[in-house]
Amino acid sequence: MNIKKDMVIGIVVILVIGGLVFGIQLYRKYRFRDTLATRIAELSPRGGGPPTSIQGLREAIALYEAKIERHVQDAARTGVYWKILATRLQDRGLHTEALDALERAIYYTPTDPTVHYLRGLSAGIVANASYGSPETGGGSGGGAMQGQRYFELAEAAYLRAIELDAEYARPRYGLGVLYVFELDRPEAAIPHLERYLELAKNEVDGMFILARAYYMTGQYAGAVALYDRILSITKDPKKRADAEANKQVVSGLLYG
Repeated sequence: MNIKKDMVIGIVVILVIGGLVFGIQLYRKYRFRDTLATRIAELSPRGGGPPTSIQGLREAIALYEAKIERHVQDAARTGVYWKILATRLQDRGLHTEALDALERAIYYTPTDPTVHYLRGLSAGIVANASYGSPETGGGSGGGAMQGQRYFELAEAAYLRAIELDAEYARPRYGLGVLYVFELDRPEAAIPHLERYLELAKNEVDGMFILARAYYMTGQYAGAVALYDRILSITKDPKKRADAEANKQVVSGLLYG
């Protein structure tokens, strides 16, 4: 008898808990609608447009809730498709077209740091194609102005990617390359490259660029230390030879 009584009590408890969970979910759903309705009412101009009363907006939201959710999901998927297209175009070296695709991707997913990084990457390549890097003599006239605009776009895109995700290493490397080799601003590159090497430990290419930035800003001891670190890590014969040669040059400046 007690067993049956316990079973009945257990079933009642389960039903009560289930009812509470369902009630909470229903409450959250309607609370969301009320909040959304209030926000839309506050933002809507007088006359025209959607209903301006809270009750009218509640009814409209309830009616179109599924369509709204589907639209949000479609927009997110569309942003992913544009990003995939952009990477395919980049793989084929079509960076101007990739920039157009990335602009669309950013329209749909503006807070995705990856699309901003990819935009910076393509913008830097297009800038160099416009008039060449300063190290190769560059260009003049409209090509140089256009190239400068693309370099500025690349910088802004990398910085935006970092703003969205401070732990994202790739845009910091991109900024390092941009500041050291393209814009002649090695002092601006150093904090980004130092942080990059904290996030991507033992990444030799980043060490080479940071060592160059140290060299360009007269921080010869830091450059020598990095070349020693490269030599202790890499087995690549060419990179070892480059590190040895660079170390000798900087050591000559450091020790006279």
